[in-house]
Amino acid sequence: MAPIKNIVLVHGGFVDGSGWQGVYDHLSADGYQLAVVQNPTLSLAGDIAATRQVLDTLDGPAVLVGHSYGGAVITEAGNHPNVAALAYIAAFAPDKGESVSTLIADPPPGAPVPPILPPQDGFLFLDRARFAAAFAADVPEQQAAFMADSQVPWGVEALEGAVSEPAWQTKPAWYLVATDDRMIPPPAQRAMSERAGATVSETPGSHAVYVSRPAVVAAVIAQAAQGANGQP
Repeated sequence: MAPIKNIVLVHGGFVDGSGWQGVYDHLSADGYQLAVVQNPTLSLAGDIAATRQVLDTLDGPAVLVGHSYGGAVITEAGNHPNVAALAYIAAFAPDKGESVSTLIADPPPGAPVPPILPPQDGFLFLDRARFAAAFAADVPEQQAAFMADSQVPWGVEALEGAVSEPAWQTKPAWYLVATDDRMIPPPAQRAMSERAGATVSETPGSHAVYVSRPAVVAAVIAQAAQGANGQP
């Protein structure tokens, strides 16, 4: 296999791809070629299609990276022939027939409940007043406030979209658990990563660990690129 120099970053729900900038900066400085997918977040199928469009443009193998709901996207889109490895960053890693909706239906006892407001016209938002504490507790206050006020409507249909062929069944996966996550409980992250057979690492961090600790996240992605090449 050719050395992996392509990295494709897929964002989760409630946010857009701009949160990846810190990770982008670290990896591009190390010589990687990066692309950031801007999911419409209307439906899982639509976001998979958007990701595949980016993958179609690549001239070699890539690590496909997903944060949060982006993990569901890469689980299906990762079957693309240009994907050599998957990297999950505090992300959902559904099995066949599962969706984000089914994965969050039965939270562990005592787990924090994300402050998701009731659907409005088929879309979800987080309570702005509680966004920082739930999503971005370790992000600077002003930046977390901006993230809360620039939320992307998350389509209920996207949450309910089920994975048909999990790419982690046939491709190597890496997983970073954020141990202070109040959106996806760390025990759920560990269970999904174990089921996916992923190489797992853990770090203190909120759900927005890709924003607050970009160097740590970039290092995991680089490990995936090197590991898929058979390098230590």
